[in-house]
This record gives sequence, structure tokens and C-alpha cells, in this order.
Amino acid sequence: MRIGAQVYTIRDFCKNLDDFSESMKRIADIGYQYVQISGTCDYEPEWLKAELEKNGLACVITHIPADRLLSDPAGVAHDHDIFGCKYVGLGWNACQLDKGDTPDAFYDKYIAMAHVLKERGKYFMYHNHDQEFQKYNGKPVLEQLAEMFAPDEMGFTLDTYWITAGGGDPAWWIERLSGRVPCIHLKDFAYGRKMAVIGEGNINFDRVFEQAEAAGTEYMLVEQDDCNGEDPFACLARSYQYLKARGFE
Repeated sequence: MRIGAQVYTIRDFCKNLDDFSESMKRIADIGYQYVQISGTCDYEPEWLKAELEKNGLACVITHIPADRLLSDPAGVAHDHDIFGCKYVGLGWNACQLDKGDTPDAFYDKYIAMAHVLKERGKYFMYHNHDQEFQKYNGKPVLEQLAEMFAPDEMGFTLDTYWITAGGGDPAWWIERLSGRVPCIHLKDFAYGRKMAVIGEGNINFDRVFEQAEAAGTEYMLVEQDDCNGEDPFACLARSYQYLKARGFE
């Protein structure tokens, strides 16, 4: 398994192309070789390809806005071909039961798009938050989505923090969705529901790593949506050092 940085962590430093470019260099300088592109300013795929190559980085997964995914999945796949990325993620348009967004409605809305991506050699990835652990018709939403979509139609970018926040066990869910978790998000959970640097919170990452390896995970992306007032680059660096000390690169 390889480790990478979720660029959403430093989204405030990626609001224009010049800052985005400098931020990619800073990520590479920490030691990361892999990234997830999410939460940045708009960019052309050719620009991203050049920035990745310049910094010795590879984009292994993205988050693409739902409207773009649904309106132009073939174009999304083409863009990903340009910068060499297989995994196409949906970061936030989850099943929100309080708004009437049921698993059935989500399936009906996204299944055709998932097939277009598959036909073009891409794999649709769903990123969970805590709301997927609400129960609907007696089962967690996440479990129902896994049953509705075939494994080759949708994978899951499981997030260790949000699983914990939803009352779940990250290692158990990684095992449960084995074969469908090529990318996961590493994010620690500290007292007070704080998002923490990896190794500075209370998640049992020994079990996470063990189950991720067994489940076929390829990339573990460090993400910290909220750095609690700290420099997000410093947080990414501490997480990197922790993971490197555990033998990951």
C-alpha cells in the first residue's frame, strides 16, 4: 500500500492556479508521491498533468462535483485519461435521509453514470461521512449502497474518522467491503470529535492497516478537513512521518 495526501486538507491554499501549483510543490517536498485532487480551484486536465509531472506526483483519485459527474461522465473520464487517474470520486452528495435522499434514489440517479465510467476504464468511488451510518429499513445506508451497486459499479473511499463518528469500526468496514476499497482516507479521531494528525488521536490504525492490506487497498490518503488552527502542511507532514515510521511510503 502507498500513502498520499488528500489535497482537500490544503484547499485554502489552492484557490487559484498559482497557489495550487505552489501547494503541489510543498506536498512533494514533504515526501508524498501520491495525491487526491479535491476542493481546489478549477483547472484544465493538461495543466494538472504538467504540475503532477513537474513535482513527481501521481493523482490516484479525485472528487468531482456531482453536477459534472451526472451531466458529462464521458468528459470526466476523458479528463482523467489526460492526467492518468483511474478512480473517480464523489465527495459529497450523500444519502441524506432528513432531506429525503434514500439509497434507492441515489442508485437510480447514479447507476447510469457509473456504467459510463466503467465502460471508459474508470471506477466510481463513493466517499462516506457519518450520515451513512443512519439506518434505513433496518440497515445502515452504507450497507444498502454496497448491496445495490455491484462491486464493479461502485467502490468506497472509506474514511476512518467519519466511520468512527458514525459509531462504526473502520477496520470492520474495510473488511466488510474488501475488494471495493482501492483507496481509503486516513484521518484520526481525537477526544471532542476533533480531527487529528494520524497517530495523535485514538483510532486503532494497526487494525486499519492490517485489514486494508487484506482488502486490496492500494492507496491510503491522509486527509484532515479541520486542522484545529494548525498549519495544514505541518499536519500533513506529521502524518507522513508517522506513516513512514510504520514502513509506508
